[in-house]
Amino acid sequence: MIPHTQQSAAYSQSRSDENRAQSVEEAWSRACRRLRAELGEAVYGSWLAGLELVRIENGVAHVSVPTKFLKSWIQSHYTDRVRAALSSEFGGIEKLNVEVRSSTKMRMPLRDPNLERKPVTGAGVAQTAPSSSPSTVQENGDTRREQAPANIDANGLSGSPLDKRFTFSSFLVGSSNQLAHAAAMRTARTKPGDPILFNPLYIHASVGLGKTHLLQAIAHEAGVNARRVIYLTAEKFMYGFVAALKAQTAIAFKEKLRGIDVLVIDDVQFLQGKSIQQEFCHTLNALIDAGRQIVIAADRPPGDLESLEERVRSRLAGGLCVDMGSLDETLRVQIIEARIAAARDMQPQFSVPQAVVSYVASAIQTNGRDLEGAVNRLLAHSTLTGTPLTVETAEAAIRDLIRTREPKRVKIEDIQKLVASHYNVSRADILSSRRTANVVRPRQIAMYLSKLLTLRSLPEIGRRFGGRDHTTVLHAVRKIEELAGRDGMLLDEIDLLKRMLLE
Repeated sequence: MIPHTQQSAAYSQSRSDENRAQSVEEAWSRACRRLRAELGEAVYGSWLAGLELVRIENGVAHVSVPTKFLKSWIQSHYTDRVRAALSSEFGGIEKLNVEVRSSTKMRMPLRDPNLERKPVTGAGVAQTAPSSSPSTVQENGDTRREQAPANIDANGLSGSPLDKRFTFSSFLVGSSNQLAHAAAMRTARTKPGDPILFNPLYIHASVGLGKTHLLQAIAHEAGVNARRVIYLTAEKFMYGFVAALKAQTAIAFKEKLRGIDVLVIDDVQFLQGKSIQQEFCHTLNALIDAGRQIVIAADRPPGDLESLEERVRSRLAGGLCVDMGSLDETLRVQIIEARIAAARDMQPQFSVPQAVVSYVASAIQTNGRDLEGAVNRLLAHSTLTGTPLTVETAEAAIRDLIRTREPKRVKIEDIQKLVASHYNVSRADILSSRRTANVVRPRQIAMYLSKLLTLRSLPEIGRRFGGRDHTTVLHAVRKIEELAGRDGMLLDEIDLLKRMLLE
């Protein structure tokens, strides 16, 4: 039987150890709050929320994170900040050692510089034993990647479905998309270890001009070249991130996404939500810094994506931006003939005279989807009525496609370039604060045309003209309206510029 005095001493020692452990845990929580306040909620949540304090001994603070990527990122960007926060609470911290929990067999007891402590964790972080990252498995003590099934990248992240028809061999090249096609081919055929020339590669075009075809062709080709690649629509990216937040697996989601070689994201103009955009920007930065390839597509240039934050637009504009323009008539004829050939595989008797092909190519100038719709209508007319196709019957068959053709969408950037060229000044002059007469008048005309030919609001137009106030734009519009009302030559110049922009 243990004497009462020994029991009391043991109880006191136990209470003392418990109090010390609680004190250390509170100090660690204060350090976490300090980091959150210094760096902001977004940065802390993305990079430091997974930190756990393991022990402190001999002036070295040992912390752990769930993945190798987080370890590398924290060592490169936040070592001094974390060490300073710990020093403010524990004192005498000379060095920070970052460990990976998935490679630690067992948590070591926490020690401060003088006393042995119990393990403590940061506020809001799961206090559990180390576990493997969802993207890895343990085999004979080694961490290895799981073998992923088809349509899932090597990290186990499911992407959007790929259309097997959208390959480089089926993509028709013309003058309007030649540069985009060449850049996409170069990007897709880069081998692992080769230098990356264009990062990010940003392709923008209106609907139906082949953006998605090119992006999926890159995904197909990059996979053939032994590169880990994933293709995501903006909607799929948002869904995956929100689902990971709800399931409290956001760190694993980020690690999977950043462990690939080529990230392809389509329709980035639909990316919504502040936290999602912040995570998207962090992902871009992490992959580019790690030498991984980014390919993005949207329906407008980065500067026109008003729904995205400025830093996201700036990052997207920092690579190669390629515009896929409208289809020229030669390319439209090629697309029509290719669709006819595909239809003939199902209906061998389907025949379209060259005169009809030429008529359709000249009548429908919008996009490839409308051209495909036109061929489907011709096919239906030919097979259901049994009468030969003529220009007259073709005109009746595709009348709805011609009637609903959308007018050309004019961009403020195009207006600025055309006006600058017409008046022999630079676009930089128009965007500058210069007040000389040879710059002020073209600037006002460009603002007037932007209000007349686009759907942008006055504040948006002002922002696109060097960050000017909306009242400046309103003054310019009224000024040009007044001058054009009494100056026939100015009115003719403005009409000419309008025709050139709308052609």
